[in-house]
Amino acid sequence: MTELPRKAISRSARLAALPLGYAGRTALGFGKRLGGAPAEAVLTEVQQRTAEQLFRTLGELKGGAMKFGQALSVLEAALPEELVAPYRENLNKLQDDAPPMPTQTVREQLAIELGPDWQEQLVWLDGGPTAAASIGQVHKGRWHDGRDVAVKVQYPGAGEALMSDLRQLARVARGVAPVFPGIDIKPLVAELQARAAEELDYSLEAQAQRAFAKAFRDDPDFVIPDVVAHGGTVLITEWLESPHSLAHAIRVGTQEERDHYGELLTRFLFTGPARTGMLHADPHPGNFRLIPDPDGGPGRLGILDFGAVARLPEQHLPEAMGRLIRIARDADVDELVAGLRAEGFIKPQMKVDPVLVLDYLGPFIEPASVERFQFTREWMRTQFERVNNPRDPAFTVATKLNLPAGYLLIHRTWLGGLGLLSQLEAEAPFRRLMEEHLPGFADA
Repeated sequence: MTELPRKAISRSARLAALPLGYAGRTALGFGKRLGGAPAEAVLTEVQQRTAEQLFRTLGELKGGAMKFGQALSVLEAALPEELVAPYRENLNKLQDDAPPMPTQTVREQLAIELGPDWQEQLVWLDGGPTAAASIGQVHKGRWHDGRDVAVKVQYPGAGEALMSDLRQLARVARGVAPVFPGIDIKPLVAELQARAAEELDYSLEAQAQRAFAKAFRDDPDFVIPDVVAHGGTVLITEWLESPHSLAHAIRVGTQEERDHYGELLTRFLFTGPARTGMLHADPHPGNFRLIPDPDGGPGRLGILDFGAVARLPEQHLPEAMGRLIRIARDADVDELVAGLRAEGFIKPQMKVDPVLVLDYLGPFIEPASVERFQFTREWMRTQFERVNNPRDPAFTVATKLNLPAGYLLIHRTWLGGLGLLSQLEAEAPFRRLMEEHLPGFADA
C-alpha cells in the first residue's frame, strides 16, 4: 500500500476536524466589517486562533490541502490587515515548506520511472529535499554529464490523495468562507479540481517547461531551467541556483528591489504567451526565484513549476482582452458593454448598467490608466471589499457577469499577479508593458 492512500482516512479526518463550523459562527462579524463595523467588534482571539490553526493544518498536509492553501496565500494582500497580520508568517511558509517524503520512497519512484539503472544517469542525489510542491518534493542531484539538477518526485498515490483532498475541501468550503471575506472559496476549489489531472502529469509539465526554457534561453532578465529527463511522476530539470524566492523580497526587500522584481514579474506574465503560446498560470511567490547579479546590478528572475499553464488557442493572450481594457480605460461604456457581450462576459438577455460595469472593472483599469502605478496592500483590500460589499452598487454587477471558460486561467493569473504586486507594494510601468505586450491594448 502506498504512503498517501494508507493515510487517506487520517488526512480526511484532519481536514474535517478543522474548527470551521465554530469559525463560521464566530467569524460572522467579518461580513459586518465590510459594512463598516469597527475592527474591534469583529476580530476576536478565537478567530485569530482559528485562522492560525487552519493554515497550520494546511501546511502540514500535502495534495489538495496544500494547493488550496497556496492559492489562498496569493490573495493574502486582499485580506484585512488586522486579520492577516497574526498568521502572515504561516501563509508565507506554506508557499515554500511541507513535511518530507522518505528517501527510500524517492528512490523507489526513480526506479519505476527511469529504470533500475537510474543511478547510472543520476549519479548523486541529496538525501533530504530542498523544496516541496503540493504533489511532490524536490531534491538536488547531479546528472552523469556533471550538471547539477533538480529532481522533482511525485508523492506515491498523489493523484488519489489530491482528488480526495479536493472533494473534502469542497465539502467544507462553506465553513472556510467566513474566514476569508471577499474570496469566493467554492469556485476556487472547483477550478483546482478541474485542473488536477493536468498537474499530476509530469510529462505534460515537461513539455511546457521545455517550451518556456527554449523561448527564454539567454534572456538577460529571466532564467528558466531546461528539462533533462522525465517520466509520468518524475521530472528532472537543470538546477536553478537562487538563495530566495519572491517571498523574501516581499518580507525584507528595499523599495527599489520590490519595484524591480515587480516589473520583471509583470513583463514575464505578459511576454510568456507571445513567446510560447502558453501562460504560466500559477503565480505564487515560491515559483519565482531571485537571482542576484554578481556585479551588484539588478538581479534576474528565475521561474519554476510549469504544471499549471493555460494553453492559448490563438498562441497569445486574447486580442479582445487588451481591446476591452483599453475601451474601459477610455470610459466608452456603451462600446465596453457591447464588447463584453460579444466575448460572452455578459449573457445575451442580461440587462446591466454600463456605468456600474465600468466601475466594477476598476482593478483592471486603474493600473492601465497612469504611466506608473503604485500597487499596495491597501489598494488590493479596497478593491476586494468594494466588489464584495452588498451595499456597494458595483456588487450587483458580480451576479450578472459570466466568466467564459477560455478566460478561467487567465483571470486567475491576472488576479494572482495583482496580488503578488500588491504584496510587493511595487511601482511598475504597467501601462507601458501592456502597450508593448498585450494584443489589442495599444491598437488605435
